[in-house]
Amino acid sequence: MSVSTLAADQSVCAPLPVLGRDVTVPLVTGGEVGYAALDYAASAPALQRVWDDVAAYAPYYGSVHRGAGYLSQLSTDLFENARRTVAEFLGCRTDDQVVFTRSTTDSLNLLARALPADCRVFVFETEHHASLLPWRDAQVTYLNAPRTPEQAVATLERALADREPYGPALVCVTGASNVTGELWPVRELAAAAHAHGARIVLDAAQLAPHHPVSVADLDVDWVAFSGHKLYAPFGAGVLAGRADWLRAADPYLAGGGASRRVSRRADGGVDVEWHESAARHEAGSPNVIGAYSIASACKALTEAGFDSLVARERRLIATVRAGLAEVPEVRVLSLFGDDAPRVGVISFVVEGWNSSHFAAALSAEYGIGVRDGLFCAHPLVRTLLGSDPQSQGECGAPEAAPGEKSLNAIRVSFGAGTPDEHVERFVTAVRELVRDGAKWRYRTEDGRCVPAV
Repeated sequence: MSVSTLAADQSVCAPLPVLGRDVTVPLVTGGEVGYAALDYAASAPALQRVWDDVAAYAPYYGSVHRGAGYLSQLSTDLFENARRTVAEFLGCRTDDQVVFTRSTTDSLNLLARALPADCRVFVFETEHHASLLPWRDAQVTYLNAPRTPEQAVATLERALADREPYGPALVCVTGASNVTGELWPVRELAAAAHAHGARIVLDAAQLAPHHPVSVADLDVDWVAFSGHKLYAPFGAGVLAGRADWLRAADPYLAGGGASRRVSRRADGGVDVEWHESAARHEAGSPNVIGAYSIASACKALTEAGFDSLVARERRLIATVRAGLAEVPEVRVLSLFGDDAPRVGVISFVVEGWNSSHFAAALSAEYGIGVRDGLFCAHPLVRTLLGSDPQSQGECGAPEAAPGEKSLNAIRVSFGAGTPDEHVERFVTAVRELVRDGAKWRYRTEDGRCVPAV
């Protein structure tokens, strides 16, 4: 589907208003252009609705849980109502807990700290590092990248069956890849995990901003996501799910808020009674504004309607993929194939181009912001590029000059706030750069390709 056809389709909803939509940036070739933010998979722009809600609350900001004043009580109600809003957004079960954290990474590290002794963890090599790396104190089995959803389920079933009988076990899986955008068979993986007595945590960082997520319907034990990918500003995230392992574990952080009662013992020591609620893992003064912004984003997306948002995003995906398919030098990265359902995240490489050079030219000459590198998913990207998944690399750009081969890719990502024009400009820019080359000279500086001045 062409962009013009997409724009003419009256059934497609308009993009949601986001911050930065009117920002202009300078071009190295002269003049300015409206910035095309196509790096949603890293951090999505905040919804204007969320920003307005936060601004309206800001004058009433107060400490939570420990203040007798009106503003403290108001802020406490706001904070706890945000917890209930998130629980509803995620379709949580009645006895699930919603813990506010700093990010998806923080959420999964919290869960890793709460694992029972001798817990086994099963994780695919395709995971983002936030899901791949936190399990340092557990017995971890890393599973090879599957090439179909069915193979993913079969691979997990074999791995679980080969290690029976065993004690507690946890499967960690993404809902949508931050590299390919492909949707994973979460419900089927959850069924496989539970059939073998294991639990499952869903990394929904890339899924929740694009598709509805229901803990109950997917039958997952926990879900983790970040506010800054869900169109909410500030550093907040969520871990939601079963309470038993969280209640049994020592607090993630020790301090005020996590403790119910502290007393001195006769021998000079200290006895502590910890909360059993979500507060057990929320020590210190919580990020009230961050939690409120997540709740506001949950409401905004729900009110906009995921059916409309998903339909529009599918049309954007089709437009980008069709445009890239017209350029023979472009190879789109995929695990499950062209027909796999996906969210608005597409990674690719361009024959004859260093990925950092191509991304730099998109920014400097067209005002388009994308990402290049390994996307904090090194084993997956290296597998997709046909290199050694065990080899080391850095998050970010390669140490390679323009035109040199690199083991990195380019990622374009978009969502509910992306205007049609941004997609159209991106497709045009790719075509022109491959056909005509860059209009400017570039050099490598601190590992990044930048315009030469």
